[in-house]
Amino acid sequence: MDETEFWELIDSTRAAADGDPEYHAELLVDRLLARDPESVLDFARHFESRYNRAYRWDLWGAAWVLLDGASDDAFDYFRCWLIGQGREVFEGALHDPDSLAELLDAFDEEVDGDGEELGYAADEAYEELTGTVAADLGIPAAPPEPEGDPVDFEDPAELARRYPRLTERFG
Repeated sequence: MDETEFWELIDSTRAAADGDPEYHAELLVDRLLARDPESVLDFARHFESRYNRAYRWDLWGAAWVLLDGASDDAFDYFRCWLIGQGREVFEGALHDPDSLAELLDAFDEEVDGDGEELGYAADEAYEELTGTVAADLGIPAAPPEPEGDPVDFEDPAELARRYPRLTERFG
């Protein structure tokens, strides 16, 4: 599976799920089950590498504004959800996290921002297909700390300065 196929799979299942992250994950598992185990591992590698790329302080700050706070786990699930929003939103957010104010049509913190199940879709499909747990994917691990300059989440003035558009629209 190449990068284009990865994003097409993300986009088609998201569209079919009509914005429901849990249903999105179910549809993704179903679509992965129609593939061979190596394709599922390829999907997992693409997903994991993007998940690791998004381990950044500036994205965590954006998640904090959108979710009105984001623990370690909440930020993990946010990164999965962000991948699930598709290539344009994901890459746009990596380029400029504050651009999520324009990239997202809407954001309901009760439904959006938590893609935990998306993060397990490839593992679930692989295990169903093979009866075994996937081995190490062979990609570099995320750094021990997020990349970039730390954000003071408890300082509303700093958040407003760093994320003016997100703060105005969703804060």
